Order: sequence, then C-alpha cells, then structure tokens
Amino acid sequence: MTDEQPGPIQIMIADDHEVVRRGLRSLLEGTEITVACEVTTGTDALKQTLAHDYDVVLMDIRMPDGDGITALGRIKLDKPKQQVLMLSAFDNPTYVARSVALGACGFLLKGCTRAALLTAIRTSAKGESAWHREDLRRVTGALATTRIAADVEVPLTQRESEVLRQLAYGLTNKEIAVTLNITYETVKEHVQHLLRKIGVSDRTQAAVWAVRKELL
Repeated sequence: MTDEQPGPIQIMIADDHEVVRRGLRSLLEGTEITVACEVTTGTDALKQTLAHDYDVVLMDIRMPDGDGITALGRIKLDKPKQQVLMLSAFDNPTYVARSVALGACGFLLKGCTRAALLTAIRTSAKGESAWHREDLRRVTGALATTRIAADVEVPLTQRESEVLRQLAYGLTNKEIAVTLNITYETVKEHVQHLLRKIGVSDRTQAAVWAVRKELL
C-alpha cells in the first residue's frame, strides 16, 4: 500500500532542533506532503506564515525568540483560517488547553507514529480538526466556564501577573522561580492565591482564563 494521496500538501515546519526537522522530512518522504519552509523561532514562524500560504503549519511549542503557542495566537488573529498543528515533546495539559483555546487544529507529541503524523497533517489540510477525543476530554474542565467570567475584572498585582504568565506558558513552579528569581515557596503561594482569586481549580484552567483575558 502506498502513502501517495491525491493533491499536494504544502507545509511549514517550525522547530529549533535540526534533528527533529530532518526526522520530519524523512517521515514525509514518498508522500504528497512537501515541506515548503523551515524556521527555528516563533518570531520567524509568525513572519513566514503571514507572508505565505501553507496548507498546514507544524508548530513546535518551546522555541527561542517567541514560543509556538504565542505565535499560534498571533497567526489566528490575522489568518483565522490557517491550520496550525502543534507539535511538542511535552505531554503538558496546559499546552493542550492553550492550543485548543487559541484555535490550533490539533496537538501531536514528537513520539507519535508516522501514521499518526500523516493522518493529522492530511486531516488538517482539508480544513478539519485533527484533535483526538482523549486530548479534548483532558481539558474539558479547563475550557468550561469558570466561576468568574472572563469579562469580570480581577485585579492582579504585577507579581501575580508575572507568575500567571509563566504558568500559562507551561512552566513548573521550579522553572517560574528561576525565571522570576524568587523562591519556590513564594511561587507556590502566588499560584495558590491566583487560583482562588480567579475562581479556578487548577493550573490548566488558570492558563485558559489568562488566554481568554488576553493577558499573554
């Protein structure tokens, strides 16, 4: 059985690791899917996507000079119909929730099979959703309406806003502590206070709330 399918598919790969980009190209050989462009930063991913038309953008999340989820949000503002398929080495529910909230067409782990990769790209190229029910089920609670509606103003201190932003980027408490140069215990206290303040029960819901409030 051949991998050949009718109709060429032009994609862009945004990933800062050469071995990943080469691996993806190798997996796509012999198919109708062509890599039209490769970039290594979130900023370049945004620039190239706005300047050209790709059937699918395959977007890594953790990249230098602008992360993939931030790039996704900005792309969808200017090109809402652009299909962006997120790709990550991290099975992080916050990443999944933010990707759903910002309009990604799917989420793949870098350890997925070749068949799963091809199916997701082909599905996305048709303008359809490549989300798996399991992924959506995991974040259903986060995407549900929180106790405090998104249009209600919740005053946050500068430090709370900084912690919320880093939390929404998917960082752990330890990573936030290093980034903001504060102690782990201080971060833990800020996170617990934030959850109570905005009326959510976990970090994933807090991340979605931050997205809806356009705080990122």
